Amino acid sequence: MPPVVEQNKEVETVQALIQLLRTRSYEEIRQRMYDKPPGSAWWTACKTELDVRNGEQMAAALSATSRVLERLRASTEHFEQLADSLYHTTNEMRDLLRGTQESGRRLEIAVYVAIGITFVQLFNLVFEVFRKR
Repeated sequence: MPPVVEQNKEVETVQALIQLLRTRSYEEIRQRMYDKPPGSAWWTACKTELDVRNGEQMAAALSATSRVLERLRASTEHFEQLADSLYHTTNEMRDLLRGTQESGRRLEIAVYVAIGITFVQLFNLVFEVFRKR
């Protein structure tokens, strides 16, 4: 037979074997592959089917990884927004605490002034009481 016809026949045989292997498990395909010599029609069909399945799994894994990365990106953006909000809220709280601290200082001064005035009034009262006696 001419080599082209022989090759076509071998390709058809391998394709038929691949169709047969589609329903088989990984273990069975691997076992058949290791039982046959490299380069044989069975070995080539098993190798091809395993490569196809591995490629499908790789594509599914890449797709899943892409979805996970998109979710991570969205989560990262959300966390950045939360961090930004926390930063602004913290700054507002800091400003409020500074205002409260300043008000506390003013209140402290007012209390000291009130105590001072009370003492002055008390001494004035005592002085007036002793002056009339």
